[in-house]
Amino acid sequence: MPTIEKKCFFYFLFFVLSLANEGYAQITIGKSTLSFTQICADADYNTQVPILSTVTFSFSPQSALSSTNQFIVELSNATGSFSNPTTLVSSDVGAITKSPATLGFRIPTNIAGEGYMIRVRSTSPASTSPDSNSFSAYYQIQNTPFSINNFVETATYCTGGSYVLKIDTPGTATNDSPLKYPSLTYNWFRDNGNSVPPTLLASASTGSYTVTQPGKYYVETNYGSCTSYSYSNRVTVSESTAQASTITSSKGNPFCASEGPTTLSTQTANSYQWFLNDVKIEGATASTYQATKAGLYVVKVDFGGCTTDASINLQEIQFSSAINISGTNTIKEGEIKTVITTTTAENPAYQWYLNDVVIEGANGATFDATAAGDYKVVISQTTACIASDEFLFTIKYPIVDPDVVLIPNLISPNGDGINDTWVIPQEYLSGTNTEVLLMSSTGEQIFKTNDYQNNWPENMVDFKNVNPVYYYIITTQDKKVKKGSITVIK
Repeated sequence: MPTIEKKCFFYFLFFVLSLANEGYAQITIGKSTLSFTQICADADYNTQVPILSTVTFSFSPQSALSSTNQFIVELSNATGSFSNPTTLVSSDVGAITKSPATLGFRIPTNIAGEGYMIRVRSTSPASTSPDSNSFSAYYQIQNTPFSINNFVETATYCTGGSYVLKIDTPGTATNDSPLKYPSLTYNWFRDNGNSVPPTLLASASTGSYTVTQPGKYYVETNYGSCTSYSYSNRVTVSESTAQASTITSSKGNPFCASEGPTTLSTQTANSYQWFLNDVKIEGATASTYQATKAGLYVVKVDFGGCTTDASINLQEIQFSSAINISGTNTIKEGEIKTVITTTTAENPAYQWYLNDVVIEGANGATFDATAAGDYKVVISQTTACIASDEFLFTIKYPIVDPDVVLIPNLISPNGDGINDTWVIPQEYLSGTNTEVLLMSSTGEQIFKTNDYQNNWPENMVDFKNVNPVYYYIITTQDKKVKKGSITVIK
């Protein structure tokens, strides 16, 4: 007979093993069995009773399940990845206790692809089944016929051109347009007749296709391997024998605008519409158009079932000119300011003006200005295309302030209205393009301008314990330099 101590030891060992088994309980979930091999779900699919999509799975041992366990059915992405799975359905807590078990689920409305998989996992204890067999699945949000080309059964494009077939937008041609659903994509086909399968031409996210060959065309909403009842009418597209359109300019290209408009012409056809820089020209519906300015001209030509575009980038004959001065310039009495022009004009002519009066004899490319006033030079092209350029400039004499003939080196900005700012000669002030630079005694730049107006300092100077000293550098337009110092006192 075992002793009391041995009995106690066996009881303790049994209790520890029981705890260990309970703490490390495991189950194995087998590979799921699906009630389908493919899901092609329309708008009514998820409302069916009983639920059409189910998954059946086995697990063992049944005794290992916790009373808080749930089984969760998860869906991969369209390529079979569970990196971010979608939960299809979860069982109630503790509801499933016997194996095998079956759960039904609804289809996500954004599902579309060929490589989905399903797996089942438990929560307590945690376990995950192997992935199911792959299957295709599509939620066919729009699955009725629709129209292209406004139900017109034929179309024509011009030789060397093309024709764009489009899915009709919602509200047109009384069609149930799939364009209402931006997530849909489309497959465009050429119909090869009853004995030859259709040719897939393009898969596209937009509802249009450019036809460049004759044939019968249609489009289906892309539901992969699922049968699509979302398809269009057939359109037979033909190639016309009409010539491609061109545009000619009666006065050439470039043309001379000063000689009047140039006549733009295209081939004889049924109807026309002209555009300038992509903007419709109202009323321009003839085979010719009188163009008065440069730009990109396009004419849409309808030969009767065949339409084509012709274009011309119309340019004006131009020349370029330049002058060596501009704006306001200053000279002293007795000085000469030489003004020089350059131009690419053919056989150019020049005329100079002072205060809007012709300067007699001033008809060359250069002019020596000696008087103050407002000047103008007109450069004309006298052959090929009559045109002209003109330039304006002003010459002034410096205004000499009799009270300021020297650059002051002492100011007293104390608010008494006397010598509060640094007032310098007129020849360095605004309008003379003279650079005025002020620096502190430590070399720090404190003021710089090319338009000085006798206004420094605008704010009160901090004197501290000494009268500050500043240094100036004045550089004129002709690079003459004046340097000195300014002492500021109270």
